[in-house]
Amino acid sequence: MSQTNILLEAGTNEFEIIEFYIDEQAQGDEKPYRAYFGVNVAKVLEIIRLPTVTEMPHMPHPSVIGTFNLRSRVIPLIDLSLWLGKPMARTESTKVIVAEFNKVVNAFMVSGVTRIHRKSWNDVEPPSGYTAQFAARNFTGVVKFEDRILLLLDMEQIIWDLNPALAIRMDRTGRKDGMVDRTHYKTLVVDDSNSIRRLIVSYLEKDGFSVEQDINGQNAWNRLTEWKRLAAERGVPLSEYVDLVVTDLEMPSMDGHSLCKKIKDDPVLKSLPVILFSSLINHQLYHKGISVGADDQVTKPEIATLADRAKKLIEGDLDGIPKRILTE
Repeated sequence: MSQTNILLEAGTNEFEIIEFYIDEQAQGDEKPYRAYFGVNVAKVLEIIRLPTVTEMPHMPHPSVIGTFNLRSRVIPLIDLSLWLGKPMARTESTKVIVAEFNKVVNAFMVSGVTRIHRKSWNDVEPPSGYTAQFAARNFTGVVKFEDRILLLLDMEQIIWDLNPALAIRMDRTGRKDGMVDRTHYKTLVVDDSNSIRRLIVSYLEKDGFSVEQDINGQNAWNRLTEWKRLAAERGVPLSEYVDLVVTDLEMPSMDGHSLCKKIKDDPVLKSLPVILFSSLINHQLYHKGISVGADDQVTKPEIATLADRAKKLIEGDLDGIPKRILTE
């Protein structure tokens, strides 16, 4: 997708997903069951045929079937069917999805890839019922079509589960004991991932922030407009309720870019600093964040800088915000 198209889509609450499928191995005379999944296009570098795979000893999970060489880069390959506990048969149509997030490249083997869909985040439903129990750590949402259900795969969580060393860690802070600023700035954290939300909240509270939480942009917008109403009704500044918003990008109902745009288009809320916090902030998406008025953009591996950057934004110390130069 071109940068121009990305900029045109900023704040439209739309995103693109690559649909792929896994054909489970048939038992006896049964026909193989085909399960459909999706992943955000922004995370995908390319889709390739199944390459020659070199098996490696002492892999963290049977689903990590080895590594392969892609343009002089050694990339681990994960068999998604084994990770999900649904072994598949390899065929000539077997594909590999090469993805990057949090500055780490991994590859995922699937039965095949069908097409790209452009959808609204309003079309994405959180997993519910049995799906929620099964999908709690594997999927972020459900998209329904007339003839099938597509589960949005949380590749990031899979990598963290396979290799906890790659997960965001709270011990990467540069603060020393006794140096924590106990100014209780009021922050709204918005993320549909329970684990990420808890991590951000714990990290900010450790640095003296007072935190409220929401699981998607629509809920956050409803909360912000209610705070705006209450502030006007009481004749007090908005800061009585909130000083800052930290939001993820990918969320059901309303994404982070759309939430940011609505905040910056509102005559009262527009002064509220917004930080986009996601694994998806690459060169193109950084410019998309600028186009919706984001005050700062922080990747998940940079979580150690989040509290300081938030404090500088609230206090108006714009010179203290790191200037990101992306050349990728």
